[in-house]
Amino acid sequence: MTATSDPTPDLPAGRYGKPSGPGRPGLARAAMIALGVVAVAVAAWLALGGDGLSWKMVGFSVDGPTSTAITFDVTKDADATVRCRVQALSESYAEVGVQTVEVGPAGTATQRVTSAIPTTELAVSAVVESCEAA
Repeated sequence: MTATSDPTPDLPAGRYGKPSGPGRPGLARAAMIALGVVAVAVAAWLALGGDGLSWKMVGFSVDGPTSTAITFDVTKDADATVRCRVQALSESYAEVGVQTVEVGPAGTATQRVTSAIPTTELAVSAVVESCEAA
């Protein structure tokens, strides 16, 4: 009986699946690097990109069953005009009033705006639904 130095033993055909090869570690590494670059690019775009338009709720006051006042800050280019849609909401979160507020050019990037929203019934809150360039 002679001993063979074959490092790969003979396995029954089809019993254990395809033998594994050396793989492609270079391809996997390149894919991971590409994914990382894309993730960093998306994060930078979200942080620095956009049109510079944002808004922040300051407060609201319910003046009665027919009116609610809302106060909010709008940050935009100083010479831009934007339209903001504000809503008054009932206790069941139904829209009971809506107003489109135009915010025109000003000397500063951030403007504080107060607007009265006519309502069909008593509101319990008010929100800025959206703002967009005019």
